[in-house]
Amino acid sequence: MADLLTIENAGNLLMLLFLQAVLGFDNLLYISIESQRAPVAQQKSVRFWGIIIAVASRVVLLFVMVRLIDALSDPFYIFDWEGVLTGGVNFSTVVFIFGGIFIMYTAVKEIAHLLSVEDTHADIEGKSGKSALQVVLLIVFMNLIFSFDSVLSALAITDVFPVLATAIVLSGLLMLLLADWVTAFIQKNRMFEVLGLFILLIVGVVLLGEAGQAAVHGAEAMGMDHDSAKDLALKVFGYEIVPMSKSTFYFSVLVLFAVEIIQSGYSRKLAAERKAQSGGSLHG
Repeated sequence: MADLLTIENAGNLLMLLFLQAVLGFDNLLYISIESQRAPVAQQKSVRFWGIIIAVASRVVLLFVMVRLIDALSDPFYIFDWEGVLTGGVNFSTVVFIFGGIFIMYTAVKEIAHLLSVEDTHADIEGKSGKSALQVVLLIVFMNLIFSFDSVLSALAITDVFPVLATAIVLSGLLMLLLADWVTAFIQKNRMFEVLGLFILLIVGVVLLGEAGQAAVHGAEAMGMDHDSAKDLALKVFGYEIVPMSKSTFYFSVLVLFAVEIIQSGYSRKLAAERKAQSGGSLHG
């Protein structure tokens, strides 16, 4: 126990908490939006149990990855279609590709649903026929997809399991505290749901970008030098698939929020001017 109570582990824990908070934003957004697909009376419990089970699953995933990191990192297939598709594929590559496509599909489907000609009030009351169990299972499943990014990044900081597990549990508690607030905010400000779905669309692109370099990171984790590992990067028609940087991702999110806020303010201003003009014409 005394070996765990060191300044190095304390510093790593603080770094991991910050990392989990940054990488957990898109996960929390997904949970808040997806939980609204459940029956209204069960949405709060869906968020609670979804996060609890997801955090427990993430700790199990972390334990497995610590034990099997070499097996998960080792490329199991090398594409060699020169000029078409080249590069290595490991387990993380498959997860990122599958997760990215699924998140993009979900975002596009929900955006199309919002644009469909349906009764908006009915849409707010119950957005889909999904049961609470279906939503919880989907939240847990997608949390595991998001987990690969944060767990792999966390393992780059430290391999001390208790420190890693503590960071995951504490970040889960933070998500429990914020989930209801984020959901309530989205429900009160409906235009931000569309914004959230477009952010999820970007998240899908980010995951696909991570897939392109997953085999490279895995090879480097196994001790291969950087130049040799770079040959494992996925290339499509000669173009290397590179991940979007976190700074670019959050800058894009901030720009989307700024555009939405400015546009909403401008719309209110135009509505007030039209109301004033129509009131003046009636008096005239």
